[in-house]
Amino acid sequence: MASAESRRMGNGGSVGGAFQPYLDSLRQELQQRDPTLLSIVVALLAVLLTLVFWKFIRSRRSSQRAVLLVGLCDSGKTLLFVRLLTGLYRDTQTSITDSSALYRVNNTRGASLTLIDLPGHESLRLQFLERFKASARAVVFVVDSAAFQREVKDVAEFLYQVLIDSMSLKNTPSFLIACNKQDITMAKSAKLIQQQLEKELNTLRVTRSAAPSTLDNSSTAPVQLGKKGKEFEFSQLPLKVEFLECSAKGGRGDAGSADIRDLEKWLAKIA
Repeated sequence: MASAESRRMGNGGSVGGAFQPYLDSLRQELQQRDPTLLSIVVALLAVLLTLVFWKFIRSRRSSQRAVLLVGLCDSGKTLLFVRLLTGLYRDTQTSITDSSALYRVNNTRGASLTLIDLPGHESLRLQFLERFKASARAVVFVVDSAAFQREVKDVAEFLYQVLIDSMSLKNTPSFLIACNKQDITMAKSAKLIQQQLEKELNTLRVTRSAAPSTLDNSSTAPVQLGKKGKEFEFSQLPLKVEFLECSAKGGRGDAGSADIRDLEKWLAKIA
């Protein structure tokens, strides 16, 4: 009968499985000589394989350095992108392709992230999300706080898809909803935006779950938002969704200083 140590090694996944024949042979040889020595060697090998496994996991996580800026057209994504990189204001226009650049976060580690500004046009945004989502360390979903009341349904529909895609990834990204354009008088607060999005996402969840399923042979259950039988709340998701208020344009006109300090702090935290 195998020892407790060898059983643990056998349950260590593919990494341990690759070494199992060697470990069995070594165990048999050492058992004939010194059982105490066997326990020590197997324990050391268990520690070594654990370190190798965690190094693999961490290196995979560190390769995910992209921060995706997503949202509807005119939500202010591109100006936020420019502000984060340069600190300056620049006139922007709707883009039909992505833009990316290295961003050095303001923390003691001196880490860097790759900011990727994705197009917000309805015909393009999902295909660009599909292209970059696997490399995402974080997703920043930008909302126009001033236009939110009239855009809430469109915002919720796009956010629904982004959340579903993020939850389907092996390593779920950090997720932020940046309530932009807070310098405008009619801007909605982050708290109100959160409450209204929860209501809209709850409605979407109900209507989409009631829709006829596609005629395919896939046995994979679709990803569901929230808990069945309960009103949807962001706190029910397996990934943490945070909200903050910001203004890429600034409160003193086009040349005014932006209010993006909370966003910069959040990026430093997740880097």
